[in-house]
Amino acid sequence: MRPAIVVEDGELFAPSYPNVILVPLADDREFVVTDLAVLIEPTPENGCTKRCYALSHCVTTNSMSRVTPTRSRILPEELAIIRRQIALAIGLE
Repeated sequence: MRPAIVVEDGELFAPSYPNVILVPLADDREFVVTDLAVLIEPTPENGCTKRCYALSHCVTTNSMSRVTPTRSRILPEELAIIRRQIALAIGLE
């Protein structure tokens, strides 16, 4: 188990295929590709407890059964940046 951000819109997968698209979080700057990561600072609003990086170039799909929701949240603007970085990483932009 590791922290991640769910980045998909709505219900992309059918109920018979309960998966989500996500981007892992890391607190180690060593894993960061500067143009393909978003720094997330802890704030009372987002509920994060420490500085971390959303690693957009490591986008993956995982089973919903392995996802445990938390109270932490990112801003809509941060999600938009992550989605754009994913598009860049896979060659759509």
